[in-house]
Amino acid sequence: MTDAARDVARAAENSPVMRGLARGGYAANGIVHALLGAITIAISVGGTGSPDQAGAFSALETVPLGIAGVWALGGLLGALAIWHALQAVLVRGRDLRAWGRRASPVAQSLVYVALAAIAVTVAMGARLDGDESARDASRGLLATPGGVFVLGAAGLTVAITGIAFASIGVRRSYDKVIEIPDGVAGATLNTVAVVGYIGKGISIATVGVLLLVAAFRQEARAAGGLDAAVHALLDLALGPVIVFAVGLGFVSYALYSFLRVRYAKL
Repeated sequence: MTDAARDVARAAENSPVMRGLARGGYAANGIVHALLGAITIAISVGGTGSPDQAGAFSALETVPLGIAGVWALGGLLGALAIWHALQAVLVRGRDLRAWGRRASPVAQSLVYVALAAIAVTVAMGARLDGDESARDASRGLLATPGGVFVLGAAGLTVAITGIAFASIGVRRSYDKVIEIPDGVAGATLNTVAVVGYIGKGISIATVGVLLLVAAFRQEARAAGGLDAAVHALLDLALGPVIVFAVGLGFVSYALYSFLRVRYAKL
C-alpha cells in the first residue's frame, strides 16, 4: 500500500464519525445474531423459520418499521466492512508476513459486505434462499472439470474456519479485539464470548461438512447454508438439544457483539 493510501485510511480511522459507525456495525451484527438465535431456538422446540441471515432480515421486516430497520442494519454493516478494510490498508509491509496480517481484516470486511448485501437485497423485496444458492453454486462447480476438488477445498476451508472460530472461544483469544473490563462486566463478557464463539463455530463447521459431503458424493443437493446446517444437526442423536445449544450460542454471540460496542479496541 502507498503512503498516500495509508494517510487517507488513517484519517478515516481517526474520524469520530467512522468510529461511531463501526460501533454501530457491531450493534447491527448483534441484532442479526439475536434474530438467528431466536429462530434457531424456536426450531429446536418444534417451531418453524429460516435460521440464516436472509431469514433473520426477513423476520425483522414483519415488525413495525421493520423495512427501515433492515436498511439501517445494511448501512451499519457496510460501515463496519469499510472499517475492517481500513485496518487492512494500514498494515505496513509487502512481505508474506504483512499479507498474513491483512488476511483477517480483509476476510472480516468481506463477511460484512456480504451481510450488508443480503440486508439490502431483502429490504428491496427479494426473497433469498441460502440453501438453494449453496446448491446452485455446488451444482455449477460439479459440472466443471476439477470442480469437485474446488468444492471439496471450499468445504474444508469453511469447516476449518468453524473450528478456528470455536477455538477462539476455547482459548479466549478474543481479548485481542476487545477490552475485558473488571468485575461482573468482565465475567459476563467472557461467558457470552466463549459460548458465542463455540456455538457459532459449530454452525459454520457444519456448513463446511455439508459442502464436503456434496463434493464426496458429487451431489449438489447435499450442500447447504446455515439453514441446512441447523436441520442437519436436528437429525442427529440429541439433535434438538444440540440445535438449542447452537441457538443459545448465537444469542450469546449477539450479547458479545452488543458489549463490543462499548469495549471494542478501535
